[in-house]
Amino acid sequence: MNNALEVRFPALSENEALARLIISAFLAPIDPLVEELAEFKTSLSEAVTNAIIHGYDESEDGWVYVTARIEEHTVTVEIRDEGAGIPDIELAREPLYSSRAHEERSGMGFTIMESFCDEVTIHSSNGLGTTIQLIKHFTPTASFSQVN
Repeated sequence: MNNALEVRFPALSENEALARLIISAFLAPIDPLVEELAEFKTSLSEAVTNAIIHGYDESEDGWVYVTARIEEHTVTVEIRDEGAGIPDIELAREPLYSSRAHEERSGMGFTIMESFCDEVTIHSSNGLGTTIQLIKHFTPTASFSQVN
């Protein structure tokens, strides 16, 4: 099974839940294990939240773009913003690092993404935005095998 989608939505915090809902529905045909789906949705939430909070500084003036594709039981999702960018990607990937620690942010976003996904790639340019690619290999289930 191969499928793809593209969606964009305003950089509003409530749209993080929308992104989770869209990806859940998109992944339904591959019948993911509940635990794997929950982990992937958590990773997606972290990436979308980072775009809204850090990319656009919660200004609500930007867009968050999500593209996804399914190839067999592997899902690739890209979350992109056109915001501030990440000045130091390696530092941002460090557990507990947050550029907004004064707001009681945990600094665990990238750590969570990397724990729950098979691959996480980050591309960023100062003032031009960030793209985070999440790749997850889902366990084929009996019902998925019967469909294919």
